[in-house]
Amino acid sequence: MKLPLSEIRKSTAGWTLIEIMIVVSLIGLLAAIAIPRFLKSRETAQLGSIIGNLRIVESAKDQWALQNQKGTGDTTDCSLLADYLKGGTVKPAASETYTINPVGTNAFATCAARLGTYAPNDPITSQ
Repeated sequence: MKLPLSEIRKSTAGWTLIEIMIVVSLIGLLAAIAIPRFLKSRETAQLGSIIGNLRIVESAKDQWALQNQKGTGDTTDCSLLADYLKGGTVKPAASETYTINPVGTNAFATCAARLGTYAPNDPITSQ
């Protein structure tokens, strides 16, 4: 018994080129929406981590000044603040560098990458 050609084609039918092109274009559209949002959320998280680290440094400076009877303008550095920092140091989020100013002056961080509204190498403060 011979099967008609139309029945043979139905049983071996696969995806057409148009269907594959539509699926690929939908995946591309979803990626075009998701990737920029992912990058922005990563920048926001890194900036939040840097600001949190700056607040930790400021708190450590205040604790150090109180315990060592130091006042505004006295200088300190990371080695003196190590006892007042959890783990002895702050953990960088985006390869930033921290500048610890004298007591009473806010510390700041600089990062080589653009984070949020901060251009590369702009000082980032906790305020």
